[in-house]
Amino acid sequence: MTFNVFNRKIHYWASIAIALPLLLIIGSGLLLQVKKHWSWVQPTEYHGTGTVPVIGLQGILDSVKNVPELGVSSWQDINRLDLRPSRGLVKVWLHNGWEVQVDLGTGQVLNSAYRRSDAIESIHDGSFFAGEWTKLGLFFLSGIGLLLLWVTGLWMFLWPIVLKRRRKSAPTDKPTPPPLHE
Repeated sequence: MTFNVFNRKIHYWASIAIALPLLLIIGSGLLLQVKKHWSWVQPTEYHGTGTVPVIGLQGILDSVKNVPELGVSSWQDINRLDLRPSRGLVKVWLHNGWEVQVDLGTGQVLNSAYRRSDAIESIHDGSFFAGEWTKLGLFFLSGIGLLLLWVTGLWMFLWPIVLKRRRKSAPTDKPTPPPLHE
């Protein structure tokens, strides 16, 4: 089997092997690219009233507790805080997937919405499905397969160009015919 035939077979079978994981990676990657522009993926970021925090941690917790539909009763319901002093707000990320934006100057809740970007990111890296084995065993291998597709596809694209240039620059064996009239 020649190298070119082997290269095509690798390209063909690798593309089938990684089709589904690659579709998930591409689809979730596209959603992550537009997360700041589409509030369905990640809530729109609001601006607070000041750049110096006036309320403390207890004030932040109290503000979030005042939104009954979120069901927050203690710090155990909160995953993390994302402090944005230059925008005058703190983003409170809850364990249930919701994000609450609290004004650091007044303690007022500016926005509360479901945050899908974290779930989409876990789909993108493969950890959403079954943890580390799919992340490293399936999605990482799919990334290697994508690299293999890139290399084999580049070879299939460039090799004919190289051959064409070689043919043009190769000396011809045919003698040149004499001119018709002298």
